Amino acid sequence: MRAIAIQEFGDPGGMAVVDLPAPEPGAGQVLIETEAIGVGGVDAVIRRGTLGSGYPRGMIPGSEVAGTIIGVGAGVAPSWIGQHVWAFTGTAGGYGELVVAEAVDVTPLSAGLSPVDAVTIGSAATVARFALARAPFASGESVLIRGAAGSIGIAAVELAARGGASVVAVTTSSAERGRRLAALGATDVLDRSGNGSGGIVRRFDVIVDIVGGDAVPTFIDRLAPNGRMVLVGAVAGFPPADFGMRLLQSFQESRSVATFSLASIAPSTRSSARTQLFEATARRELHPVVHAIMPLERAAEAHRLMDEGTVFGRIVLTP
Repeated sequence: MRAIAIQEFGDPGGMAVVDLPAPEPGAGQVLIETEAIGVGGVDAVIRRGTLGSGYPRGMIPGSEVAGTIIGVGAGVAPSWIGQHVWAFTGTAGGYGELVVAEAVDVTPLSAGLSPVDAVTIGSAATVARFALARAPFASGESVLIRGAAGSIGIAAVELAARGGASVVAVTTSSAERGRRLAALGATDVLDRSGNGSGGIVRRFDVIVDIVGGDAVPTFIDRLAPNGRMVLVGAVAGFPPADFGMRLLQSFQESRSVATFSLASIAPSTRSSARTQLFEATARRELHPVVHAIMPLERAAEAHRLMDEGTVFGRIVLTP
């Protein structure tokens, strides 16, 4: 089979097309012939080498795919073969014509949901849903989505708006992106520093932060009394080591910061929530935003676009 391997970490040029033997599903696993592969922010962070040395050269990146089950391992019913599914592959293995996934991390596709839509919504909307719940977010509260132009941010905008937020503010890099986010439910468009027009500074009950990096303390300052920030990504790197001092310096306002990863949610709970999100997408209540569909061999180009910050929504690879 053809796959994309990271031969050198850093620049996207370190990725290359390779020919590999077809993988074999082990016990509790399924083999999927891919039809769509999601290109996620975590893929780019791993490829850049900024998550440490735990990833070997030659690894296949990619964490979510959609396609057809063509084989099963021990303990998985043969009736699974032929099913159209979405699957989580961990933090590696997705950029290939064939992938192996744990059966517990597989979700059947809803009728009317395309593979491309599935990998645009599958992980992103599930992260957004649980991140808002972790805050927790309640109807009538104000929400800021930091880094809203990616697939997680877009899903968080729609879910917060559907959940009755009084304000759904977003940070983004251009007026055009702001207009697109407003069409999806954003009420306020801020610059990347979190300021509105005229430099107006607002404070929020909930902040969902997908960006991370050095500016995290600045956004802690954007929390209202009893405000909650949930960090779900670090595409700009890790926060400063002393970022918690911002919380101590505003001790009397009872602000809090939490982290969130889907790995902390039981697979059955994740799958149930994802099924509901897929059904909402099939009903067009959620809107998968696809920046581009590219052939698998153009994975490096997809990563270059992500590094340039020009992607709005999700890039999808097809074998």
